[in-house]
Amino acid sequence: MTINPKSSVTAAQVFESEASVFRETKTHAPGPEGTLPITPEMLLTQPSGNLFGLSQNAGMGWEAARLLDPEFLILSTHGGMRAQDGTPIALGFHTGHWEVGLLVAEAARELRNRHAVPFAGACTDPCDGRTQGTDGMLDSLPYRNDAAIVLRRLMRSLPTRKGVIGVATCDKGLPAMMMALASSGALPSILVPGGVTLLPENGEDAGKVQTIGARYAQNQITLEYAAEVGCRACATPGGGCQFLGTAATSQVVAEALGLSLPHAALAPSGQPIWLDAALRSSRAILRMVHLGIGTCDVLTDVAIRNAMVLHAAFGGSTNLLLHVPAIAHAAGLRRPSASDWASINRAVPRLVDALPNGPNNFATVQVFLAGGVPEVMLHLRRAGLLDCTVRTVTGETLDENLNWWEQSERRRALKERLLALDNVDANDVILSPDRARGRGLSATVCFPVGNLAPDGCVIKSTSIDPSLIDQDNVYRHTGPARVFITEAAAIDAIKRGVISHGDVVVLICGGPAGGGMQEIYQVTSALKNLPFCKHVAVLTDARFSGVSTGACLGHISPEALADGPIGRVREGDMIEIVVDRAGLRGTVNLIGEGNNLFSPEEGGRRLASRAPREDLAPHPALPDDTRLWAALVQASGGVWGGCVYDVDAIVAQLARGAIKIDQQPLQPEPADSEKVIR
Repeated sequence: MTINPKSSVTAAQVFESEASVFRETKTHAPGPEGTLPITPEMLLTQPSGNLFGLSQNAGMGWEAARLLDPEFLILSTHGGMRAQDGTPIALGFHTGHWEVGLLVAEAARELRNRHAVPFAGACTDPCDGRTQGTDGMLDSLPYRNDAAIVLRRLMRSLPTRKGVIGVATCDKGLPAMMMALASSGALPSILVPGGVTLLPENGEDAGKVQTIGARYAQNQITLEYAAEVGCRACATPGGGCQFLGTAATSQVVAEALGLSLPHAALAPSGQPIWLDAALRSSRAILRMVHLGIGTCDVLTDVAIRNAMVLHAAFGGSTNLLLHVPAIAHAAGLRRPSASDWASINRAVPRLVDALPNGPNNFATVQVFLAGGVPEVMLHLRRAGLLDCTVRTVTGETLDENLNWWEQSERRRALKERLLALDNVDANDVILSPDRARGRGLSATVCFPVGNLAPDGCVIKSTSIDPSLIDQDNVYRHTGPARVFITEAAAIDAIKRGVISHGDVVVLICGGPAGGGMQEIYQVTSALKNLPFCKHVAVLTDARFSGVSTGACLGHISPEALADGPIGRVREGDMIEIVVDRAGLRGTVNLIGEGNNLFSPEEGGRRLASRAPREDLAPHPALPDDTRLWAALVQASGGVWGGCVYDVDAIVAQLARGAIKIDQQPLQPEPADSEKVIR
């Protein structure tokens, strides 16, 4: 029996309009009052685009007498549409870009008040939290490169700009914005971070709340509890998540690069202190123009190293191992290697106690009140770990910025505010090196190698459960492989309780070619928040959310679909993981088949003799856009090169391919009788 579909919208409602719209339609308008402030020389020498741009500006309502004021572009990742009172007309993808339009407006008003002409444009961004466990995650990391291209094209599309202000908050939009600004060269640019959302007064943070499905499946929580905490987790409408994930770490890195004002990262979204950063950033870019300071004077190899130092001191997201090299590449600088990250992490202690690393798990807004980036920098300066001679967007050196911060009323008042609001001592949030060691804070990341990861992998060693660490500060785990080709299969096994104490979850085909190097926080968060799962390790050629914790080894290279040995692991293989959290060295090896144990060397030989698994395949929904991204990234240095587009390398490879095609002998044209019509 066929059921005819029905709609609450009638055809007449689609076709017909109110009669008044016909009567109000016009063909002419008076046009703006006044005249363009042009000269004979401008008419004779200026490109027609510059002159027509003045006509456009007047048409949009800018005062004609001020059309020759210097022009500045404000780019943002704004998404959604808010009414004047903040109520939603159309939602954004996430809170991180919902309020950034307010920052754009604040920056623009200050430019206008200081006799400049602000322009505003936007390239909105997706949400990794929204796409966790969905096909949308297959576009997440590739989006970053696409957005950076769009933002750069928008910048160049205002050729009369004197500088660019970028406003962004979250996981992919903010790195893309930094990549775009990094290409500015001699023109000044400045980044205004979009800040953070607040914790709910009662409830869970935005990281833990993403595990309500797994916890409900394991009877850890009720439906009523899940519904209540799920509603409250994003306690304020704007800002990035409350933990030190990729969004927050990217804000820290922007400030550490000297690309943002001191103490701009992690500000509470929507509050006066957050808006104030946008206002002062407009003043700063005007000052950069007056002083002749360009982006290339701020972004240097030394600035990149300073950012890596701050990443280590904060305990930042491993996703910045992809983004910092991409920013360096966009600025025409040397891309840091895995060995550069390793050497910095051996030298730099973690000084920040924040979600998700612990031990006390303070929220990002509490880190901000405790002093944020400049407070951490004071400790690093005393330890001789920062180069403070670098220039910043204030127009001053980092050393001069820190001298101001150390004596500032802002520093004193906000620490007092943190104590009054939350009864939290700022010195318990941002610790001195000696105090951090005493509290057990360990270095941030380690890069294990072995017969399963000959080109390396990464683990956020500082976030392994302390109860799993031996007395010599080494994590050791040996267990049977539980192999999954898709994240959906892995999370299903976790929810059904078939993953056991001591297992090693091997999730493959998630690298660039398999899944766009998807983020698998759905898996790692479920393991963290289920009681038995701290004893489960994870190996993957995909990547992790910045809020992931535990014994999770990602970025395994080569990936399974690039003939990596991880694609030869079988169900039940014995895998050994060793991570030295003091020396920041580690290994990940196949050491057995069932009860038959052997050396890592023998494991390497056995892996080499095996054929790849027959079930290896890209994600069935992998978009062609992402397949193209993966191919271009592979030609440009791959994962450890930051997943960038290296145009010279790509063109060279295409040229070599074209030569091979040209050298192929021409095939004779088939006879008419042999031609097949397709």
